[in-house]
Amino acid sequence: MDLASSIIQLLIGLTIFIVAMNMMSSGLKKATGKGLKRIFKKTANNRFIGLGIGTSVTALIQSSAATSVLVVGFLNAGVMTLFQGIAIIMGSNIGTTVTGLLVSMKSIKISPYFSLLAFVGLILVMFSKKEKIKSIGEVFCGLGLVFVGLSMISGAFDGDGNQIKEGFQFLFTHIEFPLLIVLMGAIFTALVQSSSAASGVVIVLVGTGAISFTEGMYLIIGATIGTWFTTFIASLNGNVNAKRACYASLLIKLTVSIIGLAIIWPVEALTGAISKFFGLFPTAELSTAMFFVMFSAIGMLILLPFVKLIEKASIFLVKDKEAEENKKKLKFLDDRMLNTPSVAMMLTKQEIEHMFNLVKTNISIAFNEVKTLSFESSGMIEDIEDTVDYINNAVTKFLINLSNKVTLEDEKTVGSYFHIINDIERIGDHAYNFHEMAKTIDGEELSFSDTAKAEFDQLMSVVMHMFDVAEKCFETHDMTDINELKELENETDRLKNVLTSKHFDRISSGNCDIKMSPFYSSLVGELERVADHLFNIGYAFINPTGDTKY
Repeated sequence: MDLASSIIQLLIGLTIFIVAMNMMSSGLKKATGKGLKRIFKKTANNRFIGLGIGTSVTALIQSSAATSVLVVGFLNAGVMTLFQGIAIIMGSNIGTTVTGLLVSMKSIKISPYFSLLAFVGLILVMFSKKEKIKSIGEVFCGLGLVFVGLSMISGAFDGDGNQIKEGFQFLFTHIEFPLLIVLMGAIFTALVQSSSAASGVVIVLVGTGAISFTEGMYLIIGATIGTWFTTFIASLNGNVNAKRACYASLLIKLTVSIIGLAIIWPVEALTGAISKFFGLFPTAELSTAMFFVMFSAIGMLILLPFVKLIEKASIFLVKDKEAEENKKKLKFLDDRMLNTPSVAMMLTKQEIEHMFNLVKTNISIAFNEVKTLSFESSGMIEDIEDTVDYINNAVTKFLINLSNKVTLEDEKTVGSYFHIINDIERIGDHAYNFHEMAKTIDGEELSFSDTAKAEFDQLMSVVMHMFDVAEKCFETHDMTDINELKELENETDRLKNVLTSKHFDRISSGNCDIKMSPFYSSLVGELERVADHLFNIGYAFINPTGDTKY
């Protein structure tokens, strides 16, 4: 294959790979349900199971690159935690060494056969009438085409007289400095998109005597780093957790490689002990393959206790830009408005209304999450909570500066604004409490009964009506609206007592799971406190001191 043909095949392979990644991610979002989420949830905090999954899956498909793609796809689909994804990626670094063992024993690779999944997926998409089956077919198509893409990328380096391959062979056999050999191993692996393929080439070169075992050892360390490039490509169009998994993968590979190189380089240079140890294996190919196995396995086991730390580091490195943008600025206010107090008062009111609508949205979403234990909107709940906290702090600072510039009448309004934003922020905290409660209930595999849900809806409908009336109070300052708000707040108090009594009657008669009792009482109590804060918001205009005795 000439140079131009190799480059064209390489580019086509990359294109197929990226398209396949998007297709698989889309299919996963549509096809995955609660069953798969439950499996991942049960293992989400077990790093050993995650490591085992990554190792076994990669050993089966002989591609750590494809396993990384799967992790990114599941993260995009929202059915895998970042913690679990990191553990699985660590396992993939061990599983990929199986290919080296197969090459060393002159066995055949099975990964090309997985490309047939694309054909299976096509049949499912074309001939099935069920959307669930079509979605599964889309996943199969994407996964199969991933292997087609990787195969084309690897194939760009195949053939006698291949100029790309000959160029790498020349470099690998004419550079003696270990760091440069590691760098060349990383570049080569990044281009072929597979540490399995790269290690296979290295094992063959060592076996033929083209390079020494020591050179092959450093190339494999470089291959450990270079295979990260596949995860990087897969994460380009991914969500924030997919990108965090990408950087976690880089941290893992760099840490293992740096620690390994810091030990291996001086020991090998001074004593040759490592070459002597692996020279005990019967063939040069097996020696190189076993080095790959031991280097990867020991490195990942050393890092396994630090998965949580790696997760935190990746979160620090990759910020949620959308959430950060929301927190960088207020929607209506900036300090320039302080020069025109009358305009600042008007815009402050708009900013508070925006904050009020955010918590109203969050209460509704989080309440639904508690009832349904469906977590598709978890990210939105957390982002809104962060935004509300930011607005509360920013508007408070703005009002402090504004209070010295306004008229006496407006100063009273500023006083009421302080109390209002505090109550709005407290309502936001209750919404986040609902979110945390939902995760706890789901984690314990519990759920509310239909009767309990109907009772919650009864109380929630009153609370949501209070949101509407409180918003009117904010606009009109009308005593009629304040009176209505007070009546609704009294109704929530009454409902709290009635619903709590009914709940304990069900427990006494054995019609309710006692494990759900704390959650039931907590949710009813939280809703009643939301109602208190809504009344405070309406009443703040009547009495800016915040005294709610009415």
